[in-house]
Parts: sequence; C-alpha cells; structure tokens
Amino acid sequence: MIKLVVALGNPGAEYEFTRHNIAWILFDQYQPLQTASWKSKWKGEYTDITINGEKVYFLKPLTYMNLSGESVGPMANFFKIQPSEILVVQDEVDLPFGTVAFKNGGGLAGHNGLKSISQHLGTQDYYRLRLGVGRPNKGSMSSWVLSSFKGEDVKHLEDFMIGSVQALDDILKKDFKSIQNKYNKKNFIKDK
Repeated sequence: MIKLVVALGNPGAEYEFTRHNIAWILFDQYQPLQTASWKSKWKGEYTDITINGEKVYFLKPLTYMNLSGESVGPMANFFKIQPSEILVVQDEVDLPFGTVAFKNGGGLAGHNGLKSISQHLGTQDYYRLRLGVGRPNKGSMSSWVLSSFKGEDVKHLEDFMIGSVQALDDILKKDFKSIQNKYNKKNFIKDK
C-alpha cells in the first residue's frame, strides 16, 4: 500500500512547464488533488486524501530537485512511512516522451532527485513512476530537462497526462505487480 506519493520538480515560475517538472504537471492533472487543501512543512507542500479507506499523503518538495530528500526524509519519519510505502513520480530521460513505467527500487540512473531521496531514506528500495521525457538530440542533459515543452511535445502532453493520471490512480488502488505489467513502458501518445 502506497502511503506517500512524491512529485519531483523545481519551484518557481521559470520551471513550471519544464521536463524536470512533469511530475508536478501530473499532480495538477490528478482530479482528487484539485480540491485538496495544501499545507507547507518539511521544505515542501503536502496534502492528503483518502483512497480505499486509507490516508495517502502527496508531497511536492520545494527544495529544488537535487535536495528533494531534505523534504521527503523528514516527512516520512514524522508519519512513520516506510520506504516500501513511498512512490516517487519522476522525469525519466531513458524513456521516450509519452512513455510511463513503474519500478521498484534499483539504480538511480544519475537522477539527482532520486540520489538525494535515497541518501535521506538510507535505501533505494522505494517505488517509482517514471514519466518519459526522452533525450536531447544535441546539447546538455541539464539544459534539456530544464527546458520547456515545445512544438509536438505540447500537442501530445494532454494524452500523456491522461494516461499517466490513470497509471497513478491504478497504483494507488491496485497491487504493484499487476500495475507494473500493465504499464510496462506504455506510450500514451496516440498518433506516434
């Protein structure tokens, strides 16, 4: 059972529509969160909703991506949430744009947000919902993830988010194994 869902991103208007903030865009699209009351604590904003009779917390760390663990660790400690009860929603450059995949534990693939969380939790064994943003054809990786969606990507973002919202809803209501198989590198862009 997932008890804490963390959306990785960067605070500030200049990052709002960037690839690194795709998890925050997903939170904005997730209907149960649209009427939720958010509170500020643990260097982030959090809320909770009831799913299947259980309280589930949602957190947006406001520490900037590379320090996300400074928000996740203290909140998990306070509510006595185990790493195995945490789902981190992240941007993933190793998946094509529009693709989702679930992962339980494993490597960090150079993702600084995940590195920080793993350091503060003392383990890499937590769930991840990986939202594919693809790799740049040229230029640096950091410039790519900090750049805004443009062109075709903007056109396809709605389909991507509709599918991602369903994936998030499913993982919160069903068992991980069935969900992992259902969404294994599933691409939601209809006309690709």
